[in-house]
Formats: sequence, structure tokens, C-alpha cells
Amino acid sequence: MIRSLPNSPLYKIGFRVYIVLFYIFLVMPLITVAVLAFNDSNFISLPWNGFTNDWFFANTEERLGLFQDEDLLNSIVTSFQTGFLVAFFSTIVGTIAALLFEEEEFKFKGLVYFLALSPLVIPGVILGISILLSSTMAGNFVENNFGIDIEWLRPSFWLVVIGQFSFGATYVMLLVSARLKKFDRTLEEAALSLRASRLQAIWYVTIPYLKPAIIGAFVVAFLISFSNFNTTIFLVGSDPTLPIDLYSRIKFSSTPVLNAVSFMIVACIMLFAIINLALNRNK
Repeated sequence: MIRSLPNSPLYKIGFRVYIVLFYIFLVMPLITVAVLAFNDSNFISLPWNGFTNDWFFANTEERLGLFQDEDLLNSIVTSFQTGFLVAFFSTIVGTIAALLFEEEEFKFKGLVYFLALSPLVIPGVILGISILLSSTMAGNFVENNFGIDIEWLRPSFWLVVIGQFSFGATYVMLLVSARLKKFDRTLEEAALSLRASRLQAIWYVTIPYLKPAIIGAFVVAFLISFSNFNTTIFLVGSDPTLPIDLYSRIKFSSTPVLNAVSFMIVACIMLFAIINLALNRNK
């Protein structure tokens, strides 16, 4: 809707109704999960049976709360560890790739760029299966020929990190490249003319300019890793991530503790968003 142009009253009413319905569609599932996290019922859905915080703190035979469930807490810790490592490695490699693809002298740039984007167009299921088969074949080859057992080539924590890193770095590369295209190259040239090396020019001039994009890309890579399921399920070992643990629980039996987990995740995201808004309000 263009504010400067005249619009009919019917159009204005329809536009406002659309906005309200759109946000209801987005927010209502989150509100429902938050409310049911405090439902005094052994089932994950309605009806409402009263308020309780058992699904957070209870430790009885009938009910086991979120903060008393060691397996669930371990899966959350595993997801945080996986997400941090994936975001860390993806940020480094993705940023370097973005810098390389801006170089005019980079040979076969079109082909390599196409290969770098391939994890985004390949379904996560296919990506997970291909990584699992490749790592298994490589592990068997090394063990049969050299007698060396490489544990991270089996379904394990590190294989999950490698699998998620394969597409996390691509997201980082695209986000950093978008900001890099607005970079004024004359700033680097000025640094080089002052006898700075190319590495010094990148470190002291380019990287500070890319800092907001790098931080944002790190957060995006972390969130993508934290919530990934379709690739992780083929690579996970004895230490499941949170999405895999929740899937295994809801597949066989479900309790409102799943709502409690969802509530805590939404609450943490909202808290970080409010803190970020408060810190950057003046900017």
C-alpha cells in the first residue's frame, strides 16, 4: 500500500484486516504452546485443566519436568555445542569464500560458486544420506587398509558438525557477500598505497566494515544448526540434538514437557530480541 496515493475506505479496511490475520497466524501457535506448557494435564493438547509448573520442575514417577530430565537437558547442551561449532567454522570459511569470490583474478569462479551454492538446492535428506555413505565408505577404507579407526567418520557428534557445516558456510557466504558488494574498494586501495599488505588491508579495513554482516551470519548459522533435523537425523550418534530428541519423544509418547521446551526457546529468543532492540535503539 502506497501511503501517498489515495485509497478507498474498503481497501484500507481490507489491508488492516489482512495485517491482523497475518500476525494472528504467526503468533497464535506460539501463544498456544506457551499456555499449554502450564496445563495441568498429562496430554500435550487441550482441554485446559488448570495451571501448573510441573512440566518445568516436577520429579515424580508420573511427571518429569524439563529441568529434572537429564536426557533432555543433555540434548539441549548438545544442540548448543553443535550450533556454536557449526557457526564458528561456517563464519570463518564463509567469510573467506565471500572475499575470494569478489576477486576478479579468481579462476573458475563461476564453477566454484555454483558448487558452493549446491548445498542450498540439494534436499537436506539427500545431503544427510550422501554424507553418511561417504563417511562410512571412507572410514571402512581407512580401517581395512591401514588399521586405523576414525571415530568421527561414524555417526557421531563431529559428523553432525561436518554435515551442518556443509550448508552453514553457504549461508554465511551469501550474507557476507551481500554487504561486501556495497564496500568501497578505494578504501582498500588507500590502505595498500600506505604500504599495508593485502592481509593487513583486509584485517584492518574490510573486516571492520563486514563486522555487522559477520555477526549476523554467525547468528543465522547457529539458529539453522540448532533447529536442523532432516540432515542431522542421518548423522547423529549416541548424543542426539534437541530436534532429534523431541522427535523420538513425540513419536512414541508425548507430554507437555515438549511444550515447556518450546516455551523456553521462544522466551529466550524474545529476551535476546528485546535486549538487542534496547542496545540498538539509539543507533
